[in-house]
Amino acid sequence: MKRTTIMLGLVMSVIACLAQPKRTYDVAAYLYPAYAADDPRLRPFWPTGMGEWETVMTMQQRNPGHYWNRRPLWGYINEADPSVMEMEIEQATSHGVNVFIFDWYWFDERPFMETTLTNGFLKASNSGKMKFYLMWANHNVENYWDTRIAHLGENNIIWRGGVSREAFEKMCRRNIELFFRQPNYYKIDGKPVFMIYELSTFIEGIGGVEQARDALKWFRKEVKKAGFPDLELQFTMWAPQFNYSGFDAAKTDKPRDEFVRKLGFNSMSHYQFCHFINVDDDYANILEQAYQEWEKLEEEFTIPYYPHISIGWDNSPRTGRSAVTRDNTPERFEQALRKAKAYLDARPHLQPLVTINSWNEWTETSYLQPDNIYGYGYLDAVKKVFVEDSR
Repeated sequence: MKRTTIMLGLVMSVIACLAQPKRTYDVAAYLYPAYAADDPRLRPFWPTGMGEWETVMTMQQRNPGHYWNRRPLWGYINEADPSVMEMEIEQATSHGVNVFIFDWYWFDERPFMETTLTNGFLKASNSGKMKFYLMWANHNVENYWDTRIAHLGENNIIWRGGVSREAFEKMCRRNIELFFRQPNYYKIDGKPVFMIYELSTFIEGIGGVEQARDALKWFRKEVKKAGFPDLELQFTMWAPQFNYSGFDAAKTDKPRDEFVRKLGFNSMSHYQFCHFINVDDDYANILEQAYQEWEKLEEEFTIPYYPHISIGWDNSPRTGRSAVTRDNTPERFEQALRKAKAYLDARPHLQPLVTINSWNEWTETSYLQPDNIYGYGYLDAVKKVFVEDSR
């Protein structure tokens, strides 16, 4: 009788497992929109008209004998061409990448590098297969983008990333109408997601902590006015000490959490390992530090953290020399993805979202797109973990 009861319990457990629907995941890759042709605002930095492909193509010419010699298997494509983006969407979604997080810029009172999104992605016939959202890349622009003078190391600021309240409102209204209303704009519980890259730059540009809080509160109201239940305001985590006047950290044992919640942020992720880890190291060591950071953030913050995986780091195409992530093979990347998946599976209350750097950061050597070194290895790793293992 006892044996029969045990067997019956095992059978019921198997049936329960089979009845559970397979969990689907939102695998979101950051997309750097500089690989576009015929965008006149890019020509001051890359005069040939190919965007930052010019930096990639001229690497050996500018640095004879340099070790970096990567080549894209898809060629030097124009990602602002909808037919090209159709191919990319097919490749991304078939390998399990179903969200693009567009690096989105606003300089000199207008958008910058937006044609990959507006002319390429949104006009692609299959864009409905893929979600997207914006990360406001509000950093200063220095002359390192211009490879003709970047080696001088002058660090001259061309545009500042901070904006006034008037500019912020103009920018937000435009994004609500032009992007948030798109049927494939990525949402969490119906709330459009908007990510801010540099919190300190935003605060300084808008005039202080209280001014930033008020501006973000206004933004949230505008999103609700547009018919959405709310705004999912996402924070790009670096490794900052939030020491701003007007914020009293002594009132809580979780000062950073109190700070970002006071400003109105709902969730967070990372953009790149280099923002909080010494990436001049073996990939296995870097990953261990990243996993420790995930656990630390979960303890320190009450807002959700979505796990992030960077593929690597080497920005010598821009600078000629760089810290370099070593042994970041597709196999090790696959192990990192499995760790991120396990993190989400252990927290079923979270949106099943993982962020990856990136789809196409060629000049920082952190990309999913196939190349002459690993072929489709990184994309295949995503497919193994988030498509084949989830069937």
